[in-house]
Amino acid sequence: MDIFSGIIAFLLIWWTSLFAVLPLWVRQPDNRGEGHMPGAPENPMLFKKFLVTTAVSAMIWLVLFVLVQSNIIDFRAISMTMMKEDITQ
Repeated sequence: MDIFSGIIAFLLIWWTSLFAVLPLWVRQPDNRGEGHMPGAPENPMLFKKFLVTTAVSAMIWLVLFVLVQSNIIDFRAISMTMMKEDITQ
């Protein structure tokens, strides 16, 4: 995996993980003031969620990196197999 592929993979993993982490620690306010949306959280804790997202993404990316570097997952072989199947059909 080259540096560009690694960065793109990390960004995709990070973005997907963010949507999994965003609903965590959400609490609705007890008394909503006028002008507040009913679904808005009391304290969104976005910085904490970004840190958790980055940590989870780093762990997932590290597993992906090890699998690709050890050729357990070989994307080139998979794509060649898919191309051969497309040609024969």
